[in-house]
Amino acid sequence: MLRKAVFPGTFDPFTLGHESIVRKALPLFDEIIVAVGKNSTKNALYDMETRIEWIKATFKDAPTVSVDSYTGLTVDYCKSTQSNFILRGLRNPQDFQYESAIEQMNHALSPDVTSVFLVCEARLAAISSSIVREIIKNGGDASQFLPAAIKIS
Repeated sequence: MLRKAVFPGTFDPFTLGHESIVRKALPLFDEIIVAVGKNSTKNALYDMETRIEWIKATFKDAPTVSVDSYTGLTVDYCKSTQSNFILRGLRNPQDFQYESAIEQMNHALSPDVTSVFLVCEARLAAISSSIVREIIKNGGDASQFLPAAIKIS
């Protein structure tokens, strides 16, 4: 069986922290799907197509990484793509607490899907999409927090 992971998120925008987690996971999985989800509680700054194109450009050198979009429950998306792992990044203890609760619910919904947590690099721990969005909204230069393939004008 292929070791196929879904890395879900809204990725608005996709940051160096996100990129780092996927690159760290490359040797662990046969395939990684970066799944851009539509979150009903968030208003995205960037449209879905733009986010998908940015992520594709970021991983153009990584043939085992694909990018897709989805709506609904992540475990349902995993079933539809025959993925047996959910990949998540952790920046701090609060992320662990939050992700643990989600993992327990996901396990109850779909015991065949296992969550895998990777700790981000210390130098990237302060980077979050929410903070980067605020920098961009207020006219700041967020380029140092984004993969080189992402150009914000």
